[in-house]
Amino acid sequence: MTWLYLTLAGVFEVVWATSMKLSNGFGNIWWSVVTFIGMILSFGLLALSLKELPMSLAYPVWTGVGAVGSIVVGVLFFGDKISLLTWLFVALLIIGIIGIKLTSQH
Repeated sequence: MTWLYLTLAGVFEVVWATSMKLSNGFGNIWWSVVTFIGMILSFGLLALSLKELPMSLAYPVWTGVGAVGSIVVGVLFFGDKISLLTWLFVALLIIGIIGIKLTSQH
């Protein structure tokens, strides 16, 4: 269950980052509300995962899932352009996240 909490925390990190962009500098109240709800859920789920997982494991996975997810959302929904070399480094992030999970004792 702990890894599910951590994964969902990363997903909600993407939710709040995306909705913050859509809030237009917090000028759109509804997207601003979604941003704060996403933040609360992301931090809350991270806190739950930290009950069982060491911080040195949970925090990098949380930020990695958020980073990769935000890149994918930016490219798919906001037309962000990233180079082939950048995609290589995104792949390395994914490999790193998987490697952290596979080599952990939890």
